[in-house]
Amino acid sequence: MKFIETKFRSVFVVEQNISHDNRGTFVKTFQKSLFNEHQLQTGFVECFHTKSEKNVIRGMHFQSPPQDHAKLISVIAGTILDVILDIRIDSPTYKQFITLELSEENHQSVYIPSGFAHGFCSLSDEVTVSYMTTSEHSPEHDKGIRYDSIGFDWPIKLPILSIRDLSSPLFNEFESPFNGETGL
Repeated sequence: MKFIETKFRSVFVVEQNISHDNRGTFVKTFQKSLFNEHQLQTGFVECFHTKSEKNVIRGMHFQSPPQDHAKLISVIAGTILDVILDIRIDSPTYKQFITLELSEENHQSVYIPSGFAHGFCSLSDEVTVSYMTTSEHSPEHDKGIRYDSIGFDWPIKLPILSIRDLSSPLFNEFESPFNGETGL
């Protein structure tokens, strides 16, 4: 595995280990010892996946303290444009975002620590995204920021959205529970 730094300290693109043979392909998305070498949280306690059709936008999601978590996001099928937003108030990159294309072809994952909101849009007809998180889902702490209020020009003009995502607060009305030390 190769860990590629992003402009956000502790957010990493992870190039997965891939093996091919006459049976097909083997992809390793996580190896605790390698994540520990990069001083990343490895106490994953929940794993789930979403399936989306083309033009779906999910996000911008996070869990607030004390149930905040790090995430490891991988694409099993299809292609997404992943968006990661720094919501740590005292961070030098507060309110900034990065975008990454993750796909079953490029075999990359993204590691996102606590203190960042995450979302994506599906670029292919069908997308399956896998999530590993360091805390279990807590409806009371499950939060979001409205996707179209972060200053990013999403490449989808008529997105398919959940009622929850449409009801999330606008970023300029959002009060972050994270300071600059969270997620570092």
